[in-house]
Amino acid sequence: MILVLNKNVSKSEIDVLKKKLRDYGYIVKEIQGVDELILGVVGQIKQDMRYFETLPGVSKVIPVSKPYKLVSRDLHPEPTKIQVGNVVIGGDRLVVIAGPCSVETRDRTLEIARKVKSCGALLFRGGAFKPRTSPYSFQGLGEEGLKILAEVRDETGMGVVTEITSPAQADLMMKYVDVVQVGARNMQNFELLRCVGRLGKPVLLKRGLSATIEEWLMAAEYILSEGNDQVILCERGIRTFERYTRNTLDLTAVPVVKKLTHLPIIVDPSHATGIREKVLPMARAAVAAGADGIMVEVHTEPEKALSDGPQSLYPEQFEQLMRELHVIAPVVGKQLDYDYLAKAAYVKDLKVDEVAVAYAGVPGSFSYKAAIQYFGEDLPLKNVTSFKDVFEYVARGEAKWGVVPLENSLSGSIHTNYDLLMLYDLFIVGELTLRIVHNLVGIEGAVLDKLKTVYSHPQVFEQCSEFLSEHPGWDLVACKDTATAVARVQREGNLTSAAIASSEAAKLFGMAVIKEGIETHPQNFTRFVIISRESLQNGPKDKSSMVFSVSNKPGALYEVLKIFAEGGINMVKLESRPMHGRPWEYLFYVDLEIDLDLDENKWVVDELRKKTEVFKYLGSYRQGAKMV
Repeated sequence: MILVLNKNVSKSEIDVLKKKLRDYGYIVKEIQGVDELILGVVGQIKQDMRYFETLPGVSKVIPVSKPYKLVSRDLHPEPTKIQVGNVVIGGDRLVVIAGPCSVETRDRTLEIARKVKSCGALLFRGGAFKPRTSPYSFQGLGEEGLKILAEVRDETGMGVVTEITSPAQADLMMKYVDVVQVGARNMQNFELLRCVGRLGKPVLLKRGLSATIEEWLMAAEYILSEGNDQVILCERGIRTFERYTRNTLDLTAVPVVKKLTHLPIIVDPSHATGIREKVLPMARAAVAAGADGIMVEVHTEPEKALSDGPQSLYPEQFEQLMRELHVIAPVVGKQLDYDYLAKAAYVKDLKVDEVAVAYAGVPGSFSYKAAIQYFGEDLPLKNVTSFKDVFEYVARGEAKWGVVPLENSLSGSIHTNYDLLMLYDLFIVGELTLRIVHNLVGIEGAVLDKLKTVYSHPQVFEQCSEFLSEHPGWDLVACKDTATAVARVQREGNLTSAAIASSEAAKLFGMAVIKEGIETHPQNFTRFVIISRESLQNGPKDKSSMVFSVSNKPGALYEVLKIFAEGGINMVKLESRPMHGRPWEYLFYVDLEIDLDLDENKWVVDELRKKTEVFKYLGSYRQGAKMV
């Protein structure tokens, strides 16, 4: 049940109330809502519900009818984010777990680990104990396999995931493993579930071969009831009458589970299909369905694998899958970050008071979301009032990085920031593509046909022009960003006013969404760039940006473009901008698919300097997701 507390309840009253409830043998969870404090009470309720309403500090009592209490969103409305080393599962960044079905040899395992990490995998899977249908099949290397997994972690920095098959293995799991997997065959091994609940480590709980979603969530409840709320659910297909695949992948479980529970969910398309060629399309579908991650089997020589070779991807197939997921993830509000581990390790070594990320706007704005998706949630963020302030903070060293939007797929370039790139001695060190979904947001009770005034950023009005044209009577009022627009509507409290903003901003300010998805075209993406005084990424880069001008004579621009053509360099952007103070003269902003930091490509910069009057190199970085 849920106890909603009085708004003026004191901390001492809460402490007394929690002690009284725990003395009765109940599990008590404290939940901070938007406007109220809630206590979740779990256990065999011995008293009449009316008794709890008489307790000091309690405003009302709400029964929870679901058999799973701790797992339910009723007691935990916000999604749980689970930390595995430097990796967060359940956040805005997609987590990919990859590796062989079984740990076979040290050399083979390390070889696979290096391959999957180079493609962007964040955690490494491999079985040391293998529960097999046949007693004569390979059963795993046991502790020797766990030692190899520990070596993988030490060399690559990837956390390791492996299956526990018996409570007797608990000590070994504590010693060697980052995430303990409970396999499909053990989903209802209740003694094992209680055991992993007491370990205190993150647990990856696979759905049973024939389990309903409720039975699966009840299995998770066993783990949480032991005090461990670090549970990751894994859909891996269920047994049906269909024989063309190993199992039937139930992708409907992803949105269903997302609604029922706060726990993150990943999908294992390898065990679901059992067929290599089916893994890629099902992995893509899993991400599109809203999964927080996927787990796939990869092997350098699947035909020689000691278990599940037919469903294991070749490394080149895994690389292709990661490229495809990189494109799909932004469509559903996530990012597949190739540099996640490198950035996380770099950030971890920095002193928190020395570093900050600056962005324009307030929490809930799209710039804020871009900063979270690129850097994660561990770094302190600094919100400033304008794009110019972002550049100023980074240039003065008050922020190590800045996040600024550069162009939108519907409304074009943000010219202010292109001009600021020319003005400041800073570099582009990264980029991110964010899908922009605009919503009409108002106070509770506001309706579409009663609106008179709509607030938002001017570019947002452009991106929603088709929808707004259907309501010519509305007064459109410009704000500096979308979150500020929502804050203004909240402050006014007027049923005739609304803002255009993200669903995150609406939630942050406790507002209602009047209409979802009002942007003119669903392919509404904004490209954000990361600016800094120094390079962030030491790994591979595949994009470079620059700005230049050419003399006012025939063929001058052609001579520059010929450098790219003859060098086989793909140009992905060319845009002209007027030069300030020099009427009818122009600067050209160019993006190339090449790493100009590499020594072998320095000749490109040398040639460009010869053919241009003004030249500025803006930086090389890893390319963000390309639009489909």
